[in-house]
Amino acid sequence: MQYYKPEGACFVGDCMPFYEEGLFRLYYLLDEGHHSARGGLGGHQWAQASSPDLIHWTHHPLALAITEEYEGSICTGSVFLHQGVYYAFYATRMPDWQQHVGLATSLDGVHYEKIQPELAYPPEGYSPYHYRDPNVFQDPQSGIFHLLVTAEIENPAIGGHGGCLAHLTSADLVHWQQAEPFLIPGFGDVPECPDTFFWNGWYYLMFSSQGVAHYRMARSPLGAWTRPVVDTLDGSAARVMKTAAFRDGRRIGVAWVGEYADGADEGGLLFGGNAVFREIIQHADGTLGTKFVAEMLPIGKPLPTPEGKAITAGASCEDGKIRLTATSGLEAAMMSHLPGNYRLKAKITHTEGAGSFGLRLRAKEEAFDSGYDLRIAPAEKKVSLHGQSLSNVEPQEGGYSLEIVITDTLIDVCVNQQRTLIDRCALQKGHSLWWYAWDCGIHVEGIEIFQLD
Repeated sequence: MQYYKPEGACFVGDCMPFYEEGLFRLYYLLDEGHHSARGGLGGHQWAQASSPDLIHWTHHPLALAITEEYEGSICTGSVFLHQGVYYAFYATRMPDWQQHVGLATSLDGVHYEKIQPELAYPPEGYSPYHYRDPNVFQDPQSGIFHLLVTAEIENPAIGGHGGCLAHLTSADLVHWQQAEPFLIPGFGDVPECPDTFFWNGWYYLMFSSQGVAHYRMARSPLGAWTRPVVDTLDGSAARVMKTAAFRDGRRIGVAWVGEYADGADEGGLLFGGNAVFREIIQHADGTLGTKFVAEMLPIGKPLPTPEGKAITAGASCEDGKIRLTATSGLEAAMMSHLPGNYRLKAKITHTEGAGSFGLRLRAKEEAFDSGYDLRIAPAEKKVSLHGQSLSNVEPQEGGYSLEIVITDTLIDVCVNQQRTLIDRCALQKGHSLWWYAWDCGIHVEGIEIFQLD
């Protein structure tokens, strides 16, 4: 399921993971033609796959299907289990693009029945075109249920910044009363796909802006919410990540990675693509990070480490290790004849200088500037991959451990087992790997390569 895409012209859209009683359920928007179905309304429906171990998966019938002519799309939402009943909160996009919040219930988490009439409509003072992505949580002290909805205040105090999480409360999950906005984050768009959870003494509130998931932290389920220094969990190509608990106190995030228009490597990002899973990690101060999910990591066939070839005078290759000393300028070494799809592990130690270093992935043997650039700039605390980047990346013991998965159209990177970065990289197909250092020195060791089918 890592990097899963349905067959044909169907894609994975917004993901809604859910966990209970030893079963991890992935509800997701089944997208057809990158949001083009039903006249551009989306035509989305909730699909579902489930697994007890993240390895063996069962695909189920549609959980929430379009059954009425007025349903232009069944939009993103969340599932809440209470007293043996599954409550699926979702939104309906109407033919005029207005949005309403709906509710469906189930006794098995697979077959849902919609409740009529729909649950909630945009109240006065809110835009009728932004009222979606419902998320429910319960205050453990009062027992009151809280419903958060992506919304927009029509006449905000700061023009153009009225995107908010509308707030409703209920005692029974069916009858809801409007409250004051739960959060107005101040972005220039609406906060989409909210996600709330409690984990080891901290309450978390997640929402997405421009498709990128951000999070806030608090000691109470109702806030006050604080923003960490790094409030994102991946680059901008991992879209609208949401999370769910997993066994042994773990937490798993799921996002989707879209395709670029016309099959390009950059430019207009289309809705829908491949699912991508992340293991969420929690630091001692409560802040969050991500790494690859061990059970879902492509293993592959181990290959002998290709012999490195020193290209410049400041490069040396010996016993599977590479040293690059770039006191001033650019130094490089190269490995050739790599498979098309592979997994790479390596440890890079930064030895000197204030420059940057990295790898050119899927490059051509005769062209350093080909392929995809994975660059680390220690002085800037920045890691970048093609068009994606991470900030505030700190070394560990003076270095950076890398794990890289290269598939047909995706490059996925994990840095120091605590930060991840993915991008769609479909066009370059070179079979060489360049290592480089620019105005700095590095030592590369522990290189392992595994061929993937």
